[in-house]
Amino acid sequence: MSGGAGAGAGAGVVSLHVDWTRCRGRGLCTELLAERLERDEWGYPIARAGTPGARAGGDPGDPGAGTRDVPVRPHERAAAADAVAMCPLQALRLVER
Repeated sequence: MSGGAGAGAGAGVVSLHVDWTRCRGRGLCTELLAERLERDEWGYPIARAGTPGARAGGDPGDPGAGTRDVPVRPHERAAAADAVAMCPLQALRLVER
Protein backbone atom coordinates (compact mmCIF):
# COMPACT_ATOMS: atom_id res chain seq x y z
CA MET A 1 0.00 0.00 0.00
CA SER A 2 1.47 3.34 -0.95
CA GLY A 3 0.13 6.85 -0.77
CA GLY A 4 -3.48 7.43 0.18
CA ALA A 5 -4.96 4.73 -2.01
CA GLY A 6 -6.67 2.02 -0.05
CA ALA A 7 -5.68 3.44 3.33
CA GLY A 8 -8.88 2.20 4.93
CA ALA A 9 -8.92 -1.19 3.26
CA GLY A 10 -7.34 -4.42 4.37
CA ALA A 11 -6.86 -5.97 7.76
CA GLY A 12 -3.05 -5.92 7.82
CA VAL A 13 -0.90 -3.81 10.07
CA VAL A 14 -0.23 -0.42 8.51
CA SER A 15 2.77 1.77 9.26
CA LEU A 16 3.49 5.34 8.28
CA HIS A 17 6.97 5.50 6.78
CA VAL A 18 8.83 8.82 6.89
CA ASP A 19 11.49 9.32 4.22
CA TRP A 20 13.84 11.68 6.05
CA THR A 21 15.83 12.29 2.85
CA ARG A 22 12.78 14.06 1.38
CA CYS A 23 11.34 15.61 4.55
CA ARG A 24 12.08 19.24 5.37
CA GLY A 25 10.33 19.28 8.75
CA ARG A 26 7.31 21.43 7.93
CA GLY A 27 5.26 19.62 10.58
CA LEU A 28 1.88 19.15 8.92
CA CYS A 29 1.97 15.40 9.57
CA THR A 30 2.68 15.97 13.27
CA GLU A 31 -0.46 18.10 13.48
CA LEU A 32 -2.61 15.51 11.71
CA LEU A 33 -1.25 12.56 13.72
CA ALA A 34 -0.45 14.24 17.03
CA GLU A 35 -1.13 11.00 18.97
CA ARG A 36 1.61 9.18 17.06
CA LEU A 37 4.09 11.81 15.89
CA GLU A 38 6.11 14.57 17.46
CA ARG A 39 8.91 16.75 16.13
CA ASP A 40 12.55 16.26 17.01
CA GLU A 41 14.87 19.17 17.81
CA TRP A 42 15.30 19.90 14.06
CA GLY A 43 11.58 19.72 13.30
CA TYR A 44 11.52 16.27 11.70
CA PRO A 45 8.62 13.93 12.49
CA ILE A 46 9.41 11.00 14.78
CA ALA A 47 7.30 8.46 16.64
CA ARG A 48 6.13 9.67 20.03
CA ALA A 49 7.86 8.07 22.99
CA GLY A 50 6.07 4.87 23.95
CA THR A 51 4.49 4.23 20.54
CA PRO A 52 3.87 0.47 20.72
CA GLY A 53 5.13 -1.71 17.91
CA ALA A 54 7.38 0.91 16.37
CA ARG A 55 10.69 -0.27 14.98
CA ALA A 56 13.65 0.65 17.15
CA GLY A 57 15.66 3.64 16.04
CA GLY A 58 15.56 6.36 18.66
CA ASP A 59 16.57 6.48 22.28
CA PRO A 60 17.86 3.02 23.27
CA GLY A 61 15.83 3.29 26.48
CA ASP A 62 12.59 3.72 24.53
CA PRO A 63 12.17 1.32 21.59
CA GLY A 64 9.31 3.30 20.03
CA ALA A 65 10.87 6.76 20.10
CA GLY A 66 12.56 8.29 17.10
CA THR A 67 11.63 5.68 14.53
CA ARG A 68 10.67 6.49 10.97
CA ASP A 69 8.19 3.56 10.73
CA VAL A 70 5.19 4.43 12.88
CA PRO A 71 2.37 1.92 13.39
CA VAL A 72 -1.06 3.31 12.53
CA ARG A 73 -4.15 2.14 14.39
CA PRO A 74 -7.25 1.38 12.30
CA HIS A 75 -9.06 4.51 13.53
CA GLU A 76 -6.02 6.63 12.55
CA ARG A 77 -5.77 5.41 8.96
CA ALA A 78 -7.83 8.25 7.49
CA ALA A 79 -5.66 10.88 9.21
CA ALA A 80 -2.53 9.03 8.10
CA ALA A 81 -3.79 8.94 4.50
CA ASP A 82 -4.48 12.69 4.73
CA ALA A 83 -0.93 13.28 5.97
CA VAL A 84 0.46 11.28 3.05
CA ALA A 85 -1.68 13.16 0.55
CA MET A 86 -0.90 16.58 2.01
CA CYS A 87 2.85 16.21 2.49
CA PRO A 88 4.31 18.89 0.21
CA LEU A 89 7.49 16.89 -0.44
CA GLN A 90 5.93 13.41 -0.69
CA ALA A 91 8.05 12.22 2.22
CA LEU A 92 5.36 9.95 3.68
CA ARG A 93 3.86 6.65 2.59
CA LEU A 94 1.65 4.01 4.13
CA VAL A 95 3.11 0.51 4.18
CA GLU A 96 1.07 -2.61 4.89
CA ARG A 97 3.04 -5.26 6.72
